[in-house]
Amino acid sequence: QVQLVESGGGLVQAGGSLRLACVASGRTFSNYAMGWFRQAPGKEREFVSALSWNGGHLYYADSVKGRFTISRDNAKNTMYLQMNMLKPEDTGVYLCCSYRSSYYYVGADYGSWGQGTQVTVTS
Repeated sequence: QVQLVESGGGLVQAGGSLRLACVASGRTFSNYAMGWFRQAPGKEREFVSALSWNGGHLYYADSVKGRFTISRDNAKNTMYLQMNMLKPEDTGVYLCCSYRSSYYYVGADYGSWGQGTQVTVTS
């Protein structure tokens, strides 16, 4: 079982940067693919990025490709999302999740979810 806690959200001007972190507790963190989703009021939860158990395979939504970078440090039980060149449309609650597989794929089964961290980008 994995418990997840996000941090690093805040308010930033368009063009700025934030780095989110997702800290996991539990014995099997390094076994799982991990990912980030975001959700704004009135919108569906949106896939942002994911990576395989060892960080060797990275996946990005087209809307963030080239601006966001996902990474993980299994020794620290932490996943990161470096967000650069932020836009107002990036605003939302960012949630991290673990998957019930070592590699991400569309339709992969979810494991645990964090509670989310708010990201607000002003214009």
